[in-house]
Amino acid sequence: MDKAEFISAVAAAGVVGAGGAGFPAAVKLNSSPEWILVNGAECEPLLKVDQQLAEAEADRLARALEVLTAALGAKGGVFAIKEKYGRAVEALRRATAARPTLSVKTLGNYYPMGDEQVLVYEVLGRIVPEGGLPLACGTVVVNVESLLNMAAALEGRPVTETWLTVTGEVKRPATYKVPLGVSISEIIEASGGALVPDPTVINGGPMMGRLEEDLSSPVTKATKGLIVLDRRHPRAEAKRRRLSDMLRTAKAACCHCMFCTELCPRNLLGHRLHPDRLMRLASYGQVGDGPETAFGAFLCCECGLCEQACVMGLQPWRLNRELKGQLGPAAAKSFQKRTPTAVNRFRELRRFPIPRLVQRLGLSAYEGLKAPLTPYPGRVERVRLALKQHLGVPCRPLAAPGDVVALGQLVAAPPEGALGAPVHASLAGVVESVDEKFVVVAARPFPATPPAAQGGRRQA
Repeated sequence: MDKAEFISAVAAAGVVGAGGAGFPAAVKLNSSPEWILVNGAECEPLLKVDQQLAEAEADRLARALEVLTAALGAKGGVFAIKEKYGRAVEALRRATAARPTLSVKTLGNYYPMGDEQVLVYEVLGRIVPEGGLPLACGTVVVNVESLLNMAAALEGRPVTETWLTVTGEVKRPATYKVPLGVSISEIIEASGGALVPDPTVINGGPMMGRLEEDLSSPVTKATKGLIVLDRRHPRAEAKRRRLSDMLRTAKAACCHCMFCTELCPRNLLGHRLHPDRLMRLASYGQVGDGPETAFGAFLCCECGLCEQACVMGLQPWRLNRELKGQLGPAAAKSFQKRTPTAVNRFRELRRFPIPRLVQRLGLSAYEGLKAPLTPYPGRVERVRLALKQHLGVPCRPLAAPGDVVALGQLVAAPPEGALGAPVHASLAGVVESVDEKFVVVAARPFPATPPAAQGGRRQA
């Protein structure tokens, strides 16, 4: 298969980055990289999807990476996975043994090992430029689940499901493959229900995931985990904290110890990101080093490690997010993309071990939960398909109330030329409603192969 065919299939299937970012995969693949890295680091505690898929689907992943490597003309493909995921590592090594262009690289158990820029350095020893992408180092990084979705795309099957881990205060922690558009509350009930009377849910990992106050919200292509906690859990309260309150506390509590900067993963790669200076800027209006201090916010990956480094519990990453919004994308583009010549000489000593992170987050009681791969036990009678499940602009609906749709049928697509990824029906049935955010489909027995006249792709 040539490059154009591969990219066309991935674009038509609506594949996006399943690791949480949701970047349209076809755009990322429209390049000529030297290396393709498959990110199986799964750096967020409690989540299990990538390690479990790497073990269960090793042969299929290896075949897909081999095809992708050849299609893009890359020198080779590397599965990057933590050494502690022993069974997954062995499965990938067996699957790649007879494929000379593929290899497996094991990683340490540190946070945030799954950050793209950290991963590129750990695997290839190359430093991504400030504000740049791995492609600047001749590298494309894809997620384990994204690669599986690419394999399905080559078979004509669009993305209609997502793999996610349900854990924390639930009766039966598990990893499910769930149809897109199923509500969070339904998934929790399918896991036996919450074990606490007043639960709250983190959508994603405990560090970078967002707090879901509305449990009727549907899962999307980028949903990787649902962590159920008591509403009063310190992690939930930290995520609920208002930026204004945090900055008010910072004026009195920030002692400018620089721990946030000394443990910042991007600073340790040599980037000019200094969270302590940004906190001083917010507290006292003192820049000190010129405008580059404020522009340094654009280098922040919002991993949240600065919050765990801070002895006062402050959240510099939230300030960085606010500054990005205020300064705007034009300011980001104007920031010079400098490539550091070397990483911080203390980088190896300042990496943050996952066991320490779990303890600081107050999640030790959940770290040992198995959450095995399990067929989804819930009955799916209705799905709310979000028109924006990706970075870019929302899709435009192609279905109307009353339309009969098949599983996998195209129901929404991005405007021509815009950044986005199409949405396909995750349930055979009838379109109940369409608005500016959702297409709602209710179940109804219907053939699995959509009529070509209705815009569907062929099914495997």
